Amino acid sequence: MASVRTTGGAALKPVSLDKTGHGLTQGEGHHEETDWDPGEVRRSHLRVRTLVSLRWMVIAGEVLLLLVVGMGLHFHAPYPLCYAVIGAGAWINLLTGVASPGQRVFGDLEATGQLALDTVQIAALVFLTGGTANPFVLLLIAPVTLAAATLPARSVLGLGFLAGGAAVALAFFSMPLPDAPGMESIMPPSYRVGAAMAVMAGIALIAGYVRQAAEESARMALALDVTQAVLAREQRLSALGALAAAAAHELGTPLATISIVAKEMVREAPTPTVKEDAELLVGQAERCRDILRRLTDQPAAASDEVHERLSLRQLVQEVIEPHGDAKDVRVEAIVTGAPGVKAPDIRRMPEITHAMTSFVENAVDFAASEVLVSARFDADTVSVEVRDDGPGFAPEILAKLGEPYVTTRPGAEGSRTGHIGMGLGFFISKTLLERTGALVTFQNGRPRGAIVAARWPRSRIEVGSD
Repeated sequence: MASVRTTGGAALKPVSLDKTGHGLTQGEGHHEETDWDPGEVRRSHLRVRTLVSLRWMVIAGEVLLLLVVGMGLHFHAPYPLCYAVIGAGAWINLLTGVASPGQRVFGDLEATGQLALDTVQIAALVFLTGGTANPFVLLLIAPVTLAAATLPARSVLGLGFLAGGAAVALAFFSMPLPDAPGMESIMPPSYRVGAAMAVMAGIALIAGYVRQAAEESARMALALDVTQAVLAREQRLSALGALAAAAAHELGTPLATISIVAKEMVREAPTPTVKEDAELLVGQAERCRDILRRLTDQPAAASDEVHERLSLRQLVQEVIEPHGDAKDVRVEAIVTGAPGVKAPDIRRMPEITHAMTSFVENAVDFAASEVLVSARFDADTVSVEVRDDGPGFAPEILAKLGEPYVTTRPGAEGSRTGHIGMGLGFFISKTLLERTGALVTFQNGRPRGAIVAARWPRSRIEVGSD
């Protein structure tokens, strides 16, 4: 059962409604029906052009470094072997760039193999120039960092172990560190081992930071895409409602004319057959007028100007409308205002309708027996609050609400539907409301229950306040 009450005025007639809507996430359970593929944040995103460009940068840096060390500082080193290693890397990079279109995205295994080759090439060059005694051993971190930003976790771990193992091997096995005439470079074993440990720590820390940032960025990008799709759908539905209302208004006049003419034909029918046909026309015209009357009785009115605005009472009625037939849960709404302050007319925004309807649906899913939607207004603000008497948000979930986080819980305790989700619903609804200027908060009630509230400056959503 769903109903709306306005304090200080006559009670509104309860409305019996069908349950539809979009699930969100609350408490220990998660209910969500939004398109979201968690695998999207773990797929390879390394393009051929990106890898080839970065390789040319590294190769150019290696050549420049050898030229400075050899021709500028006159250090002794096995330069032919070094240039051979660099040449092999350049040849592989050239083949990679020619064999594949630049926009192609590597597969996971292919990208892992390519970065493994880079790791081996860097390790070979460092082996020829002093091993971990060479400060440029830090270049081993680069392929793992790129993997952390673009590849699945399994690939990152594999490359991390490869680079770490190379660093350990280079601590004990390498050619001498290049030195200039009259200069003798002797690095104690402890330094070489310490440098290897520093490389491994750098791989773990930098790859970890980059990985976390990349996953958050991917989740945010995917969630924003879904948010735009949801908003576009709501806007289409809103436009369809306006079109239906306008059509009902425009069709009223010709249907009235048809009805009048048909009644005249009934009175003046020359034969029973003609009279029967005319009576059929009258009945069908009345049926069409009844259908149009039901359309115009909805909150959407019969003209675009009226359809673009609604009262707070109409807003909360639309918000609770899809959830009136929830089993064992009573859905109510109440509108209150400051004394002497006129109730605002709100601009019809699909963002608000979709988001608040979704919050109510989630509250219905977890409520014990009642869900209350409260709309309040004063001279400066308008707020809408959704409160239920269910178990409330779990502490670990409450800390993440509003973020597109991913959960893999196997079930949903306390949920009527038992669905699981990934927090995307709350992110979408919060984002939509914030686009309208709302401040959205989530908290647990006392002694129990969950509370979701949105508050707007009155000037942001009131009609005629611009």
